[in-house]
Amino acid sequence: MTDTTHETPVHETSAHAEPAHPTAYRQTSHSVRYSAGVARRGPLAVGQTNMIRCILRDDPVQINIHDVWPAPLDTSVEAAVDALCVLVERHEALRTTFPHRPGELPEEQHVAAEGTFRVVERAHHTCPEQPDRYAESVARLSRHERFRLDRDFPLRLTLLTRNGTVSHVALAASHAAVDGSALAILHDEWHALVTGTPLPAPTARTPLDLAAEETSPGGRRRSEASLRYWENVLRTAPQAMFAEPRLRAGEYSTAQLTLRSSRAGRALRDTAARTKSPAPTVLLAAWCTLAAHRAGQHTCVAAAPTGNRNRSGLARSVTTLSQDALLSLDMSGPTFDAVLRRTWGAALDAYRHSRFDSVRLWEMIDSVTRERGSRFARDVVFNDVSSVPATSVGTVETSGDAEPREFSLTWGPEQVLPTRLLTFVHAVEPELRLSLWADPALFTRAEAEDQLTGLVRLLEAAARADVPLADLTSVTGVRPAERDADWHRIDDCWISRSAVERAVSDAAGRLPAHVAVTDDPAAAAPDGRGARLVAYVAVPPDGSAPTPHGLHTGLMTEIARRSELLAPHHYVVVRDAPHDTTDVAAWQRRPVLTEGNGRERPM
Repeated sequence: MTDTTHETPVHETSAHAEPAHPTAYRQTSHSVRYSAGVARRGPLAVGQTNMIRCILRDDPVQINIHDVWPAPLDTSVEAAVDALCVLVERHEALRTTFPHRPGELPEEQHVAAEGTFRVVERAHHTCPEQPDRYAESVARLSRHERFRLDRDFPLRLTLLTRNGTVSHVALAASHAAVDGSALAILHDEWHALVTGTPLPAPTARTPLDLAAEETSPGGRRRSEASLRYWENVLRTAPQAMFAEPRLRAGEYSTAQLTLRSSRAGRALRDTAARTKSPAPTVLLAAWCTLAAHRAGQHTCVAAAPTGNRNRSGLARSVTTLSQDALLSLDMSGPTFDAVLRRTWGAALDAYRHSRFDSVRLWEMIDSVTRERGSRFARDVVFNDVSSVPATSVGTVETSGDAEPREFSLTWGPEQVLPTRLLTFVHAVEPELRLSLWADPALFTRAEAEDQLTGLVRLLEAAARADVPLADLTSVTGVRPAERDADWHRIDDCWISRSAVERAVSDAAGRLPAHVAVTDDPAAAAPDGRGARLVAYVAVPPDGSAPTPHGLHTGLMTEIARRSELLAPHHYVVVRDAPHDTTDVAAWQRRPVLTEGNGRERPM
């Protein structure tokens, strides 16, 4: 089954790993041959297209994923390698490449019938200190190199050994081949193989099966329905969950904060019993309630990347199915139980619409962005992998302590993330175990800890009785974001009026500008839909007047980077600025040169 050869060994130390664990080892490369039947080719599935777009655009350390598989006692190198070979032969995704021209999306996937892959063995002379953490650092470091989609095997595999026995498999994976749930399935099957447990023949859909289903008439109808659902959310919900004075543009590096709490697990079970609701739904409702409370929002918009494995034939599919289920949950309350009653339906709606053509989705997002004048920010991600049978990507428990804990918070390694609040749920019983990454511009370390402590307090309060949302600050200790009078809720989006005004002036070539909030916001609906933004721009006597379309186009470039901006609903270009540029009535008395909404292209 395998033709294993050894290349020239090398001697290194692991001092370059993150974090450093000085220990000597001898490194050997094994070339493994597989043979799996018939070669196939065909179009890409939508999940593959979605991930490949990101792979071609993003830094590899952000888009590649990793995992650590602890080996059973007395696992030999030969048994570990043979089991890996069986996995490759069982699952087409591990034998797939994506030929494409540089800079272009692939149009086909090719499944190989036979070939080779490489396994690196690190034979250690002594056992590394904190072996679980060391294995995690090896796996994490292997994410840094980009996978070549047209030729590379999609797993980078390292066996950590001592005295000829494997302690861990540390691996990085191409997100074009697998997502976190697929890695967990592979872990589950590898463990079965090395322990001699027979595996049934695979019955889950392959990537080519999925592509055929998705390009059928029924598949196209489902994709269209998903796009309509997303468009409705993007046109009506907050453009960004975290639009507030502390926000800073760009990506950031933040440390992983892990909560382990038997106390929270008991509270979750008791709340589920009191409300007669499933525990995962209760947790989702509590997490969204606290996230929206902290952000000062009436709606919680969150991406749930694992929501699309809920259909028959997909739960055990080894491929990248990970597309966002976009949750939009009404947080108007008035109590936690009222939010909980809405959560199941909102989550089901999001999950049902989580398979779509990602190319068309981003075309739609670009169109809605321009028409609404907003910026869709994927600020909040909630990834519940508690039902997955093994540890998921990037969330391995590294403490080495499997005993339940009453309550603990542990800081782990840093990671660069293009989102503001990311949560992985690893387990809901007997203890609640989850990891949080929070934007350090919005959450100090103490505030990130308060967010998780507040979640436990909310679950404990909800286990006893229904909780009024008006009491969330006193119940949880988490305070909403602070915004002064410059901040307004317009079209359900928090915006800084002065920031919009400066951005309009910049788009006009630094001409004098004023942005007015029309209608009385206090008399408007709570989501701010009764209020509008009107931008006034003044042109000097010898200057040429910018068009509303030109102003809007220039402004959208800035909006693409900043969540506190919303494009004005109307642009008015006048001759000469009034003496008092803050006087709306004075602007309205100036001669109008041109006006319009800026969304319409000039004829």
